[in-house]
Amino acid sequence: MRAWMLDEPGAALRLAEVPDPTPRPDGVLLEVLAVHVPAYTDVVTQAGPRGGVPTPLVLGVGGVGRVVAVGEDVFGVTIGDVVAHSGLLGSDDVVAPEEFLTGWTGIGGRGERTPTIAAMQDRWRDGTFAERVLVPAAAVVRLPGATGAPHEALLGWFAVAAEALDRAELQAGHEVAVLGATGQLGTAGVHLALARGASRVVAVGRDVDLLAGLAGLDARVRAVRLADRAATTAAIGEVDVVLDALGPVPSAEPTLAGLDAVRPCGAMVLVGGVREDLVIPYGLLMRRRLRLLGSWMFRRETLLRVWRQAAAGVLDLGSLPVRVVGLGDPTAAVDLAARTGGSGFVVLVPGLTT
Repeated sequence: MRAWMLDEPGAALRLAEVPDPTPRPDGVLLEVLAVHVPAYTDVVTQAGPRGGVPTPLVLGVGGVGRVVAVGEDVFGVTIGDVVAHSGLLGSDDVVAPEEFLTGWTGIGGRGERTPTIAAMQDRWRDGTFAERVLVPAAAVVRLPGATGAPHEALLGWFAVAAEALDRAELQAGHEVAVLGATGQLGTAGVHLALARGASRVVAVGRDVDLLAGLAGLDARVRAVRLADRAATTAAIGEVDVVLDALGPVPSAEPTLAGLDAVRPCGAMVLVGGVREDLVIPYGLLMRRRLRLLGSWMFRRETLLRVWRQAAAGVLDLGSLPVRVVGLGDPTAAVDLAARTGGSGFVVLVPGLTT
């Protein structure tokens, strides 16, 4: 089969002919129908903070596929089902759980590559930028009614934002601010907050044109251009929930501006890619009874709920701008994903012939 291979950190993805994966007892063999190519895919291939993948490997995380074979001891899906691959695999150790992303960078908990993680990565090495992939049954979610259309590849991305909003205990009627709203994760957060009945959604970002597009989604959305800490806090006003979906930024000030805007008994959840340490105002958290939370990836139940929202039309994934690419030119596809950023999504459809 054809796949995008990463030979070593720092190398460019290349199109390769690799052996077809074969079923095994705890696995599910998928025909990959569509998979999101994140805007930061080029960063993942490089050595550095997102490094640590065992190479060589077929890169790619998440996506949707059709089941073509199941191993013995797999009972939750059958041949022909369309499923989502969460990409997240855990050790099933209740005492000290360990988890990582298959075919991608990312280790849960303390982020340490332990012997257990290394063994799991070796067994479930390859990702979804391929025509077919063998995935652990514990990481798939059956999607009743799904067809594998390109926009369905965004389910995992939206589930990341949905899990964060769950952690913040977002309720209908709450007022929400999304930091980094013009990025792909922030865009998902804005759409989900609206779908869940937020009474006001403040979209905070730098790109004026993208902010205008978000403001046009619904009368409940108000766009705020990111400024200094005090000005940003004032422009947001008090809110019940802040979703921090910021990517790498040169300062923690935007995040702290969001924290300053949380009203008493509210919550702020960190789910983006900020690499700066936070100086937490002890007194502010104590007196306002605030909750400051972290969120990483998602439960399979969360992804299923996002799919049900989309299937019911409450969440319109089909309205999002999606650019479809095939397997033929991985370098061009990754470059397109980097340039597309928050203005849309790039989806790989391995079966595309043109």
